Amino acid sequence: MKNVVSLTFLLLSVSCASTAPELKAEPQAEPAAKPAPPPAAPALTKSGAPATKKVDVKDSYHGVEVVDSYRWLESADSAEVKSFTEAQNATARGFLDKIAGRDVLKARLKEILGAATVSYFAPAEVKGQLYAMKLQPPKQHPFLVVMPSADAPDKERVVLDPDVVDPTAKTTIDWFHVSPDGKKVAASLSSGGSETGNVHVFDTATGKQVDELVPGVNGPTAGGDLAWLPDSSGFYYSRYPRGDERPAADKNFFVQLYLHKLGTPTEKDTYEIGKDFVRIAEVFVVVNPGGLVLVTVQKGDGGEFEVHLKGKDGKWAQLARFEDRVVQAFFGEKNDLYLLSRKDAPRGKLLRAPIAGFDLQKAKVVIPEAGQTLISDPFDDGVLLIHGGRIYATYQLGGPSEIRTFDLDGKAKPGPKLLPVSSAGNLTPLGKADVLYSNVSFVEPNGWYSFAASGGATAKTRISTRTPVDLTGVTITREMATSKDGTQVPVNIILPKGQKPGSAIPFVVTGYGGYGVNIEPRFQARSSALLSLGVGMAVVNLRGGGEFGEDWHQAGALTRKQNVFDDFIAAVEHLVKQKHAGKVAITGGSNGGLLMGAVLTQRPELFTVAASFVGIYDMLRVETDPNGAFNIPEFGSVKDKAQFDALYAYSPFHQVKDGTAVPPTLFLTGANDGRVAPWHSRKMIARLQAASSSTSPLLLMTSFDAGHGIGASVDQLVEDTTDAYSFMLHHLGVPMAR
Repeated sequence: MKNVVSLTFLLLSVSCASTAPELKAEPQAEPAAKPAPPPAAPALTKSGAPATKKVDVKDSYHGVEVVDSYRWLESADSAEVKSFTEAQNATARGFLDKIAGRDVLKARLKEILGAATVSYFAPAEVKGQLYAMKLQPPKQHPFLVVMPSADAPDKERVVLDPDVVDPTAKTTIDWFHVSPDGKKVAASLSSGGSETGNVHVFDTATGKQVDELVPGVNGPTAGGDLAWLPDSSGFYYSRYPRGDERPAADKNFFVQLYLHKLGTPTEKDTYEIGKDFVRIAEVFVVVNPGGLVLVTVQKGDGGEFEVHLKGKDGKWAQLARFEDRVVQAFFGEKNDLYLLSRKDAPRGKLLRAPIAGFDLQKAKVVIPEAGQTLISDPFDDGVLLIHGGRIYATYQLGGPSEIRTFDLDGKAKPGPKLLPVSSAGNLTPLGKADVLYSNVSFVEPNGWYSFAASGGATAKTRISTRTPVDLTGVTITREMATSKDGTQVPVNIILPKGQKPGSAIPFVVTGYGGYGVNIEPRFQARSSALLSLGVGMAVVNLRGGGEFGEDWHQAGALTRKQNVFDDFIAAVEHLVKQKHAGKVAITGGSNGGLLMGAVLTQRPELFTVAASFVGIYDMLRVETDPNGAFNIPEFGSVKDKAQFDALYAYSPFHQVKDGTAVPPTLFLTGANDGRVAPWHSRKMIARLQAASSSTSPLLLMTSFDAGHGIGASVDQLVEDTTDAYSFMLHHLGVPMAR
């Protein structure tokens, strides 16, 4: 590819000048033209990648002048950027494909990830039938099935298969909702990893589409939601602006709630609420059997919520404002509402109030704040369930989680039995009183269990995941690392079978630390490919997450984000000091990719190799992208001086130092990513390649048919994992062919 930086051409000059007198001569044929000289090879950086041109753009923030030499790489549609991306891909493939043992590793990963291992998720019981998403390779995407119960998967039937809808295997089901009568299902379908989903309505008996498409319901910025009317005649849904309702710059914002009636054109849909919502509103909707509508609105991704209710009179009333610190609301069983509140309770408390004459100030505390964190998640109403006269609540224990059971007055009752050091949740009502829930650990695949409230019996169901991977003998320990300010940070250590602590083996370390997200134990079959090669793994519960409540989250948010990076660095230093780890590879994605970029620029000598997925790297420009605006409550804005100072101080792109020996680094991104723009990865790799004093490979791989990783096909997952694992193992010095 032509180098876009400083491509020079070899210019040959042929002299035809003469001092002899001019003589007349017979006409002669033109001499044959000499072939044009080939262009010079493009200039290369020390890492072996093509050098990238610099076009300085200067910005001033609160009197600080900042120079951005790679602003031009933000233009996704330009021919130059396309050429840059193709050249980076060619360089990366030229290195990755030559790694010794890569083919062996890929075959193993394909065997693991492509195995006909059945797994189920997102179950929902409707009219005595259990609906669930099912993943079963070699099918590329999960598909929707229905069965009589969680113990009758042998009698299941396929309702909707996106690979049948789209034989190119580029379409995925974002989410689904079955109508109360069980006759129809509304599903958001998106393509190419974009998460830009339109709702289609299908007949659950025939799988045929039975209503017109409802566009613009789901998106990568504000997500999307839907709730059926009790009589199944239509549904409420979140809706992005259409046509010229808003300027082009606002098409990913100003989500509102509409009502669609089946059989009517979507243009006739009725506006319900949302004109007064904030620009970065994320809308969640629930309808109870009596037709009451509960809407929760999150302001961006920072954990602030307001709650609205549509009563029997058809009027909307606001029940809670952002400052009230209600973070999730649920319908009760006795014409009441339950509200999970963090007002003066950073670890959460549960309130209850009657719907009639609702007054938040008079709400009763049913479950007071405890030493552990009462989990909330607006994207998952399965974290708390009121069903059969019981309250089922999930609690975060600093990484692991558990389910606790109470009566409606908050008195503790016997609950489900759980695996040790595990993650539990996805509470799903069954029948009149029973509950279905999931439970998974680092060494046990996800199991779906039923719990009978009447007798307290716990039983593993037949939709539990079965895997060919056996992690028996793998050792799990939790240790505490001391961060820079003295904070104790949990480190989950996973040692290969037969490995004794303190023997300094190669390690892969990961973390996240943001948005109040809890990083819980998860079984990942692909990790066996590392463990079987004698590589240890560590998962760090960093500040910024929600493992120890809202205080833990806020300690790693906004101007305190540096604490997250200090925690991760301390964890790696702990692993090395305790002689668990020798050479260390680090990996993370999205906000975890920001983590990778930050620690690489702050402590490059501490790590042997890094693999970062869909990361955020330019913290001064992130808010200019649509989804970046939703991140302002979490990261802050350059418009605020104190927040700018903090952002600039850790922004990976701006903190790269010339002459630094950057360790081998691989960035992976998707061209269709609507959550983290791929230009972050382009700019960061160009800056690292120009600055590094070492010959270590600094690579960028862009997948043109992928986004943020959500909805990725099995084949795409195999490719990306092979690239990341082979790159890390190669530089850790671990042979892949054994």
